[in-house]
Amino acid sequence: MKRLHVIAAVLAVLFFAANAVAGESATKDECVVKCHEAAALIAAKGLDAAVKIIGDPKGPFVWKDSYVFLMNLDGKMLAHPIKPELKKHEHLLLMTDPLGNALFVSFVNLARKVGHGWVNYMWPKPGKVTPSKKLTYIYRVPNQELFVGAGVYVGGMMY
Repeated sequence: MKRLHVIAAVLAVLFFAANAVAGESATKDECVVKCHEAAALIAAKGLDAAVKIIGDPKGPFVWKDSYVFLMNLDGKMLAHPIKPELKKHEHLLLMTDPLGNALFVSFVNLARKVGHGWVNYMWPKPGKVTPSKKLTYIYRVPNQELFVGAGVYVGGMMY
């Protein structure tokens, strides 16, 4: 009987440890919610205030291993809390991932044509240099020439 209690305790610890590790990664649902919250922030507080809040690496749009970024439909990065240097470029439309995917062109086209959806590409995790597979949700800010995005890092083959 005592052995069953020990086994049950070990299983419980393993279960909670696995859930704690899984909780460190952003989910697709969280990305959608955060993008809609960022769009609502832009509508409520204006672009200048939203750029500051979205671009803050310690702000509400950075969580777990994800973050929201903000771009315009010309491909200019307006706010990026992890790689603020991306804002220095006139546009990012010529930038590709290691597989040759023009990720920012894909973002802009999706925002212009459909208004929302997912894009697969390679991008480094925050604090890393080596690119990982990433799936990003793009959401066009209603009635504006802007969109926000947030993504999850994924395992397995996407291409």
